[in-house]
Amino acid sequence: MGALKFSVHGPESVQGMVLDPEPDWSFDELLSELHSLELNLNAPSVGSMPFNKTRRREISPSRHVDGREAAFVMHISDDDIEIKEGQGGEAYKRSFVAGRRFACDELYLSESDEFDDGMEFCLMDKVGLTEGALSELTQEHWVGVKEQIRNQISQLQTHLLNVSAKSKSQLVGVENYRDTRMEMDRKLDLQYQRKIAEALDNHLTAVQRDHEHKSQIEERKIRNDAASEEAKRKEKALQEEKIRQEKAKAELEARLEAEKKKAEEAKAAALEAERRKAEIKAAENVKRVAAADVAENQAKDRQNSQSGPGSDGSDRVQSAGQIVKAAEISLRLEEGRLQKYKELDQKNQSLVSASNKDFHSFELQIARRIKQITGTKENVRAKANELVKIFNDPLCPQSISIAMFVKKVVSQCENPGGNFNTTAFAFGHVIVLISSQVPHVLDLLLAEFNKACIYTVPKHIHYSEAAFESKEAYYKAIGYREEDGNVESTSSFLERTGSYMKLYGALVQTEVEGVPNIHGLKEGWSWLARFLNALPANLYTATALEAFLEMSGFALFRKYKSQFKKILNIISVNFLEALKGRRDPKLNSVVARINSYIETNRFLQEPEGRSLRSSLLSYTFVPESDYQDSYQYYQNRYF
Repeated sequence: MGALKFSVHGPESVQGMVLDPEPDWSFDELLSELHSLELNLNAPSVGSMPFNKTRRREISPSRHVDGREAAFVMHISDDDIEIKEGQGGEAYKRSFVAGRRFACDELYLSESDEFDDGMEFCLMDKVGLTEGALSELTQEHWVGVKEQIRNQISQLQTHLLNVSAKSKSQLVGVENYRDTRMEMDRKLDLQYQRKIAEALDNHLTAVQRDHEHKSQIEERKIRNDAASEEAKRKEKALQEEKIRQEKAKAELEARLEAEKKKAEEAKAAALEAERRKAEIKAAENVKRVAAADVAENQAKDRQNSQSGPGSDGSDRVQSAGQIVKAAEISLRLEEGRLQKYKELDQKNQSLVSASNKDFHSFELQIARRIKQITGTKENVRAKANELVKIFNDPLCPQSISIAMFVKKVVSQCENPGGNFNTTAFAFGHVIVLISSQVPHVLDLLLAEFNKACIYTVPKHIHYSEAAFESKEAYYKAIGYREEDGNVESTSSFLERTGSYMKLYGALVQTEVEGVPNIHGLKEGWSWLARFLNALPANLYTATALEAFLEMSGFALFRKYKSQFKKILNIISVNFLEALKGRRDPKLNSVVARINSYIETNRFLQEPEGRSLRSSLLSYTFVPESDYQDSYQYYQNRYF
């Protein structure tokens, strides 16, 4: 079949549209022309002229490009139809423009083959079934493309509207955010300014309050100073009044103490005179004792003499007819010490009467220093120095202060405490340190010991009805005290005797490096030998021996070794057996303690408190040589 050429039978321009059977448009131009076409078709039409197909479409050879049929050109008016009023009709102002080529390619342009007047206009000749189907498919394709284009245009417009609305909304939101931010900044700035104002106000208030507080402090300080001055003045007045009252009280106490002391001295002198008188009377009466009693006592004495460690260069003396049991040398030493003590006492009495001064304050100072003695090297050294200073005080004669000291030391044994052993060792160190500078102190102290306890001599007085008027007189002769008109109990006497012997034992065993002990271990060994050779085995002597061994046994064993063990063997074989032979229930406890001391070798264990601590807060020991440095100044200072 050959090519067909279409031609339009009718007007070439209808309602401003120019028909060009061979259009040559691009796709964008097609969209634009279709849009214009829709606008014109939708406008009110004056009249319409149908398209008439005059002849079959022929294909012109000149319109083929690359084997394709060329398109026809359609001319369409670009101006809108304007209706002019006031001219009594409608006028069309038409302007034509050159049409553009539009390729139809066998496009069927009529939507219906039927018109109202029953006339049928066809642009193309009738074709076959295949060409009709192809034409319909082409028409449907172009309709679909047109619909897609319209849909895309609608979507684009919708999207543009949405984007525009969203942009406007975002712009509004930005403006609102800007306004909100500005408002917030304004509020924050206002709040910050308010805080600054409040802080400034608080600062000024604090400064003012601080100024007021300082002013109040100054005022209070002034008032306190005034009140303090007033209080000091009143306190000074009260102190002066108190001092005056204390002075008056001290003077009264001193007078009372002096009177009491004189009464005690008179009483002691009377007791001593009575004891001496009793001894003399017992010596006179013992001559009339039956010969059987004398022979029996002599036999016992010979037995004790044969079992003793030795005579120590002194024979046992049967003083006053076997009443006083002691070694002769012990009695001589005792007599010499008591003579010195008597001479010192007479001297002190003459000094007191001549000076008419009260030395009670010095006695209080000495008593206070003695009570402050503890088991530390520092304390012992300090108290010894203080006591030596009191001895050398020119306001108080040295003989008086020494007499006060020895009485106060020995009186510590009258009421021993639970820790008396440690205190006794500390006293021993103080006595040795003082006696190294003031040697007469030791003789007077031993004399005071011998007066307080006859077993420090050692000496024992045997009871005899012929020698003593009563048991009470005998008890007073050996050292019992009178309490409320009655003689003290035996347990109290034994406890006091044990305390005297513990202090004496602590003194003889005291060893201070660089400081000699005039009455040291040699004197302790002599005392033990004289005790076992001269004294009988009874409750009193057993108590004294136990206390002495407890305090000095360790030091004696370290020095005498096997010799001390021999002494212990003699005590076990002879002394303890003699005690057991008495079959006195009161002796069982002391016999058991002495036997336990020997059997368990307690002499190998250092007694508690013997080694002084360096201080109360530290257990670092100080060499004993430190003691010697503090006592060089007072060497060879005698009274």
